[in-house]
Amino acid sequence: MSDRHFAHWPRTLPRHLTVPATHLYRNIEISALRYPDKAALVFYDSVVSYARLQDETERLAAHLQQVCGVRKGDRVLLYMQNSPQFVIGFYAILRADAVVVPVNPMNLANELRHYVKDSGAAVALVTQELYAQMQPLLGEGLQHILVAAYSDYLKRPTDLKVPAFVAAPRQAIADAGVALWADALAANHRPGPMTAGPDDLCVMP
Repeated sequence: MSDRHFAHWPRTLPRHLTVPATHLYRNIEISALRYPDKAALVFYDSVVSYARLQDETERLAAHLQQVCGVRKGDRVLLYMQNSPQFVIGFYAILRADAVVVPVNPMNLANELRHYVKDSGAAVALVTQELYAQMQPLLGEGLQHILVAAYSDYLKRPTDLKVPAFVAAPRQAIADAGVALWADALAANHRPGPMTAGPDDLCVMP
């Protein structure tokens, strides 16, 4: 790479960046320490602070480990629209030393069956409007489904147009192998020490 631009480079700035030998989740920990009350996520004018983001990530990671039996290197499907739960779920999977398998929410049951089989995932994080597509796969390799409701993160009034499926109240689901996101957070479990490092696989797109 050309270094001609260094002739005009500020003398007080480094010329090379050092990539820290840390896990991606470490960025959440650092941000929560530096800016605990700052907005990490804004969802239809409702705010999730960095402190809350880290706390809920830890709780969800603990559920994955202690209830779903997720171990280092396990694949976990993440099947939902852009939302606070997607971000929290992404980092919770990493915090549990597992591998994120993000799935396009437009995929249907037959396509999901391929993702479950191909990745070897036994656990999936989904939102309630998509649950009907994932439910038939329980027992076909998939052992646990955690179901989230977008409306759990709508805490402030907004003049934005909120889609009906986002505003829909949380639904009760009593199927075996299924837990609600809100219940997993309320259990307030804490995960074990993180062992995955910067060279471990973290995402299978």
